[in-house]
Amino acid sequence: MPERDSVYSYEAAAKPVEKPDSQPERRSRAKRPRITMKQTEAKSGSVFRIIVISALAFAVLGCVIYSLNRRNTMYSRVSSLQSELNLAEAENARLQSELQAKVSAKNVEEYAENVLGMQKIDSSQIKYIEIQTDDVVNIPEQDQGILAKLRNFIDRCVEYFRG
Repeated sequence: MPERDSVYSYEAAAKPVEKPDSQPERRSRAKRPRITMKQTEAKSGSVFRIIVISALAFAVLGCVIYSLNRRNTMYSRVSSLQSELNLAEAENARLQSELQAKVSAKNVEEYAENVLGMQKIDSSQIKYIEIQTDDVVNIPEQDQGILAKLRNFIDRCVEYFRG
């Protein structure tokens, strides 16, 4: 039995009634298989399905292309920001070394002498002051206010009467 979905099928031809040698050509044709075309049946919804599947395939393809474009855009942006960061780090290193050079003791000394007119101190200019430091601190008693004195008087009276 031939398949229903195939377009072509091979069928063995029925044997014709043999006639005497008057038709030798027909006999040779009869022995060969005959090729016949069958008409396939198209389902009613198959065209709609093909259109929907094609539209979905194009939508997925569009999404993939869009995501690849966004990824490439972000990679180029990251690359440009990375190059800016490298330039900023190099500038920072240069400024740090310049700052260290300006803050060195030699440069500060030259600035003080030349610009501010300062001079180095001589040992004769140094004066020492002796300060007496004791380990004991005396805190004088503070005068109590009127309310505190009144309260102390009342407390002493209550203690006296209690015994």
